[in-house]
Amino acid sequence: MVLSDVDIKRYIAQGKIKISPELPPEQFGSCSVDFRLGAEFNVFEHSRHPYIDLKGKIGLDGLMRPMIVESGEAFILQPRDFVLAITEETLELDVDVLGRLEGRSSLGRIGIIVHGTAGLFDPGWSGKATLELSNLGRMPVALYPGMRICSFTFEQLSSPVSVPYRQKLNNKYAGQTQPLASRLDREVGELRKKPD
Repeated sequence: MVLSDVDIKRYIAQGKIKISPELPPEQFGSCSVDFRLGAEFNVFEHSRHPYIDLKGKIGLDGLMRPMIVESGEAFILQPRDFVLAITEETLELDVDVLGRLEGRSSLGRIGIIVHGTAGLFDPGWSGKATLELSNLGRMPVALYPGMRICSFTFEQLSSPVSVPYRQKLNNKYAGQTQPLASRLDREVGELRKKPD
């Protein structure tokens, strides 16, 4: 069941959904809340590396360069480019609530996609959301830290999960405060260790 604005506010009051800093009224939709773009980005250094090799010696985080956009400045997302960004808000979910990161229609209409596949936030999640920003359009787009960049919807599970995300032994992103590069190479590393 997707939560309405009434239920989202009730869950926030009960501490089942925690969002900080506190959201102003204009960030609440009928069944969602808007999150704002943070100032930190991770940019691929495609001129230094010919391709991504999941079994390579360079970790995936070594393929990207962190970048902080100064207050009042814009990050220019070039056509067909892909970068990681972070939300200003921190989200924490109870063990029986899941979140879904959604794009905003107003940005989609100018070609900006905010996530490719990572839209589900498991019960027990805590941290800032990493955004997978792409520009599908033909024109560069200026994105400003502090602008509303995405929205979250929330769903009530049928029962609490047995192991919340932040307690999973192999969770990769719990508690993140900056846009983290993919940690898929860790999974491939595990495959390398298994006997044939």
